[in-house]
Amino acid sequence: GGSYLGARAALEALQGLKNKNKLEIIFMGQTFSPNYVAQVMEYLKGKNFAINVISKSGTTTETSISFRLLKELLEKQVGKDKTRKAIFATTDKSRGALKTLCNQEGYATYVLPDDIGGRYSVFTAVGLFPLACAGVDIQAFMDGALAARQEYSHGNLDKNPCYLYAVARDYLYRHEKLVEMYVTYEPQMSQISEWLKQLFGESEGKEKKGLFPASATFSTDLHSLGQFIQDGTPLLFETILNVTKPQADIAIPYDEEDLDGLNYLVGKNLAFVNQKAFEGTLKAHVEEGGVPCNVITLDELTPFTLGHLFYFFMRACAMSAYLLEINPFNQPGVEIYKKNMFHLLGKKGY
Repeated sequence: GGSYLGARAALEALQGLKNKNKLEIIFMGQTFSPNYVAQVMEYLKGKNFAINVISKSGTTTETSISFRLLKELLEKQVGKDKTRKAIFATTDKSRGALKTLCNQEGYATYVLPDDIGGRYSVFTAVGLFPLACAGVDIQAFMDGALAARQEYSHGNLDKNPCYLYAVARDYLYRHEKLVEMYVTYEPQMSQISEWLKQLFGESEGKEKKGLFPASATFSTDLHSLGQFIQDGTPLLFETILNVTKPQADIAIPYDEEDLDGLNYLVGKNLAFVNQKAFEGTLKAHVEEGGVPCNVITLDELTPFTLGHLFYFFMRACAMSAYLLEINPFNQPGVEIYKKNMFHLLGKKGY
């Protein structure tokens, strides 16, 4: 379901999109796409793999279908006994279909707390177990969250950036800005934007209220969405995630013929160019386009800073929902499509 987003966002932000870790993390159970599922299944044939199935009830349809398929594949490859030892379930502590199956089969289990929904679960075993498997320092990740909790728990609005962000969002919403666009300048941070879309979309989008969460990765999307942001319908504001120090950098080389006209950048690094693209775009959107922009700056991407950032957004999200006088921790609207889908699929009782 949606519980994978936090772990995937953290993993890609910290390790990049082309990491060469010995342990590969593959995400499945978040889609019904036959193409995607078949491609993953084909890729796993003949490979050693383990399964971490995440579901509070054990009845999330996408997750349950993928788990059934993966379990069957693994049993065919290594047998039932070895498969039992290679399955790790994150689920309810005492009830639900998945917990019952774990008790019957002897699967190792981690607890998904009763009072924490999937979009808020990255600091539970839902996020920590896959991150630990991938070699992420989860203690530093949690330390970052704790530091953020200590920093943002007071009620002094002038000195609380978390609450100031929530108030700024509310102010813009009440002044006819209906879309918040999360912007990054690093492709490996695009899944953070996807997590933010789930976090704010499911938490705020109720009772015909709430900002519509969108996302863009610059500079790539400046060549598609840039025109609309600059000159189109003035319905959005941006929240930009800016990282000062990249994980890697590349210098621009000299070319004798200079047909592309880039020699003026010789000696400069891509990080410098990327930062100037950020500064120039911000100036254009704010001063000429009239687009309000929030800028959240991280010194660098580390487990600590990412844990801090995730907590910042979760607390700001809850406060934003309360400013709209809605419950940030439920999602009644998503049950409607499920009922229709189950009826069309012929599920008993629907």
